[in-house]
Amino acid sequence: MFDVGFSELMMVGLIALLVIGPERLPKAARIAGFWIGKTRSTIANVKAEIKQELHAEEMRQLLQQQQAISEELQQIANDTQLAAEEIKASIQQTGEETIQDHDKPA
Repeated sequence: MFDVGFSELMMVGLIALLVIGPERLPKAARIAGFWIGKTRSTIANVKAEIKQELHAEEMRQLLQQQQAISEELQQIANDTQLAAEEIKASIQQTGEETIQDHDKPA
């Protein structure tokens, strides 16, 4: 995140020692560490929530795609069934016409 090297850290520590003083520096360091930890924890929680929401959104999109495919397959199945019924009716009608043609006197 921040590119802080050892020399920069030493400089910050020296300035803090001069400004705050040697008596209050340990307490200030503990407080700063506490708030840095709390900030990191909060950032990690926010990242986890965002990741969870993105995952949930991806799942919703996949579910919608799956439902669309399912509806399309159902429509294809219905069309196929109608075509099969039409073919069956046509075969029966052709069979009846053939029987009627054989029954007619020549």
